[in-house]
Amino acid sequence: MELFKTPFSRAYWRCAVRDFKKPQTLAFSALMVAACVALGYLQSMPVVNNIKITWGFLARALCALVGGPVNALVFGAVEDTVGYIMHPTGGYNPFYMFTTMLGVFTYALFFYRAEVTVLRVFLAKLVTNLQNVFLGGLGTYLFYSSKGYWAIVGASAIKNAIMLPIQALLLVWLFGALLPILHRKGLLPGQAAELRVWKRPGWLDRRKGTEEPEEAVTWEE
Repeated sequence: MELFKTPFSRAYWRCAVRDFKKPQTLAFSALMVAACVALGYLQSMPVVNNIKITWGFLARALCALVGGPVNALVFGAVEDTVGYIMHPTGGYNPFYMFTTMLGVFTYALFFYRAEVTVLRVFLAKLVTNLQNVFLGGLGTYLFYSSKGYWAIVGASAIKNAIMLPIQALLLVWLFGALLPILHRKGLLPGQAAELRVWKRPGWLDRRKGTEEPEEAVTWEE
């Protein structure tokens, strides 16, 4: 299983399409849909005032890590629809399905076939929270609120800024615990089998005499 420096290559997307078609990926995605539904029944984590953290983002990030960006789009659509059926609140709004799909897709661009680091986890959560601020705020403005768009964005920005470090820490803890297990199950490349604080340069491995054989570390441009 290859790792990629960036998602901007044909080989990366060929792998994403191939992994999307695997029965193992589809089974794992179905499990993560069920996990999102189950997590929806858990009590949210109160942070401050009326700000609470829900748990579904953990399962979405795991599915993105394993399944890749093509699978992420399908998973996001299915998970949002099933989640609404199981927890209906008001009328169904397909705009929020789009934001869910985009969020899982963003996680995949950061995590799929990549060496996962704490910095990468933080940046992925930062980008998805910014999407929540501006796109989620747009959905609220267009369909539900009488307030101005920027007033909604301002309130959402404060909420997401407060949640960001907590959500990032939860993802770091989850990935640190599950990356080795997912690798043993054949769902992740060997080079992505552990969470690193930062990307370890190759010269450091050579200096310590622990560099893996060349054929075991395959990077695709």
